[in-house]
Amino acid sequence: MKKSMILLLALLTTGILVLAAAVNVTGTWTMTAETQRGPRTQDITFNQDGEKLAVSMMMPGRGGAEPTEVKSEGTVKGSDIEFKITRTTPNGEFTTTYKGKIVDDNNMTITQESNMGGQARTTEWKAVRKPK
Repeated sequence: MKKSMILLLALLTTGILVLAAAVNVTGTWTMTAETQRGPRTQDITFNQDGEKLAVSMMMPGRGGAEPTEVKSEGTVKGSDIEFKITRTTPNGEFTTTYKGKIVDDNNMTITQESNMGGQARTTEWKAVRKPK
């Protein structure tokens, strides 16, 4: 009985590890955050190679300027995802850190951490993979 329980636990643990390792976030995702002004959405594209992550995000232009593409790198380790986006603004460079959990092949939760004018800000996002 004890050997059977140990074997079952080992199989379950291995299955969970294989499932976590099998998730690849490559593709375009729509991130949505609930704000005081209503839902805010942002498309983001990932290209995953093992634990290495290439990130591309279109940033809206301000004051009538055209949107610009921002590229970055990050990591995927198991169900954890992390990347940073650095934007160049008239007030200098501005870096935002994104940390999240991959829920399944098509969903993840992401926390955005930034510091604007000495004030720390955190935003919670839900991301959904766009259909191909």
